[in-house]
Amino acid sequence: MKKLRLTKKEILEFQQNRDPYLFMDIATEVIPGVSSKAFKKLKEDEWFFKVHWKNDPNMPGMLQVEAIVQTCALAILSLPGNKGKVVYLISANNLKFKKKILPNDEISMETKVNSIKRGFAQCSGKLYVNHDLACSAEFDLILPDELNRFKINKK
Repeated sequence: MKKLRLTKKEILEFQQNRDPYLFMDIATEVIPGVSSKAFKKLKEDEWFFKVHWKNDPNMPGMLQVEAIVQTCALAILSLPGNKGKVVYLISANNLKFKKKILPNDEISMETKVNSIKRGFAQCSGKLYVNHDLACSAEFDLILPDELNRFKINKK
């Protein structure tokens, strides 16, 4: 499939997260059904820096995972017929946090769809801060619209 590069405006066409909960400025490479890469420049006044922690502001680990998940979701939502649909995280495993993320850092995410079948995707991803590995995760995503197509009606 063709590689895509998406501006923030185009990212918003594919997925439903919005500021301040969108953790991508640009998707640098999206290969539908295969992988996605994106980055975000974190500003000093990001909402989470104000509350986590008072004298030691840093990006919470679960928001790091969310940035990875949002990036990977683009690989699924860019498949034909999926644009604008909902994708849910249903599990996350092997989470590793290696480096603190601070105001004004740049984060970049690299993700893979390891398998996708009938609306269920097994995925993995890494988040880098200033080119150093900060977080990695394996996770499962579902596309409810696709799952419903395979639902068995019991009467």
